[in-house]
Amino acid sequence: MSYNPLILLSYAAIAGLWVGCQVVEIPYVANLMLLVTSILYAACHWSLTLREEQALARGESPPKEKDDDGKDKEGDDDDEKEEERPQYETLTSKDAMQFPLLGSASLFGLYCAFKFFDKETVNLIISVYFSLVGIAAITATLGPALESVGPKFLSKEIKMKHFLPESIGGKSPWVFNVSDIFALMGGVAFNVAYFQSKHWTMNNVLGICFCLQGIERFSLGTYKIGAILLVGLFFYDIFWVFGTDVMVTVAKSLDGPIKILFPRSLTPDATTGKLEMSLLGLGDIVIPGFFLALLLRFDAHNANVDYFPTNVHASFPKPYFHSALIGYVLGLATTLYVMIVFEAAQPALLYLVPACLGSSLLCAVVRGEMKALFDYSEEEEEEEEEQKDEADKKKD
Repeated sequence: MSYNPLILLSYAAIAGLWVGCQVVEIPYVANLMLLVTSILYAACHWSLTLREEQALARGESPPKEKDDDGKDKEGDDDDEKEEERPQYETLTSKDAMQFPLLGSASLFGLYCAFKFFDKETVNLIISVYFSLVGIAAITATLGPALESVGPKFLSKEIKMKHFLPESIGGKSPWVFNVSDIFALMGGVAFNVAYFQSKHWTMNNVLGICFCLQGIERFSLGTYKIGAILLVGLFFYDIFWVFGTDVMVTVAKSLDGPIKILFPRSLTPDATTGKLEMSLLGLGDIVIPGFFLALLLRFDAHNANVDYFPTNVHASFPKPYFHSALIGYVLGLATTLYVMIVFEAAQPALLYLVPACLGSSLLCAVVRGEMKALFDYSEEEEEEEEEQKDEADKKKD
């Protein structure tokens, strides 16, 4: 199997920058640009695995394995396959429109909490929550890595029955690999250490894992829904950064992995004894990341890339993904430039949203695929049902 060297380079850059910025003074602008671009490139490509899940949810089946005589191997019957069909959910247009409102309520709630309650108590509660979520994120990130580079026994499958309600514990039995056990142990140990130290490097590990897992596992559903979400958050970001002190206050007060920190210098400040940091909120990576990942899957759809088996290293034309990624990088560079020149916090989505939407629309216009882009959907089963209902109504 051939590998995409840029994916491997992205992971190497993430690890190298994380280690390097602790021992060498890397210009924070270069550090930020390279790290975020690497995260987006790797995570978006791993999101291609969603195409296989979508196909299974639609009832499609992977090709059967062949035996030595070239005949299909016997497998489970169709009824069992139907029962095991995975449930797949995407964002709806209603969810996208409500997201900025829910985000505003959460943001303002945190602002009030820091204003009217003890700051340390609020951070303690939030830290407990992020530690639990962090265990899951590190386990999900580390498990596959251990399985791919470790000895074969790490790939051994384990089934464990449980007696929890399905709404809480999922279907019984739980199915996982030996590598997941080691990853879980590592995740618990790491988060205990983070909870005690709150070191900025450990904060970044959690932030990076949140970004990778979020982008890899979430689908916006359609380009139109993605555009609705981005436009809504465009105004959300502008209002809370320029219109109030809420966003900046919460970002500086909340001691949790909701941001990635970039040291401006490795020499502690003489007054505070702390390093001077720049930061980028995870939302400024993850939200555009959802959009870029959708465009990459659209590229795969246009190129007729096989659903089964998923190969994240597959080589195919990626005009929409590459144009939007370039747009994102230019938008992020503009954000940093304006921030440095005016020495004031900037709402990154003010620059990132037009860059991502504009670059993808320009690509569609140049290629003459505007209709195809807007018609693309990862909710095909629902669309087919709606079309059938409309056809039935016309007949009546």
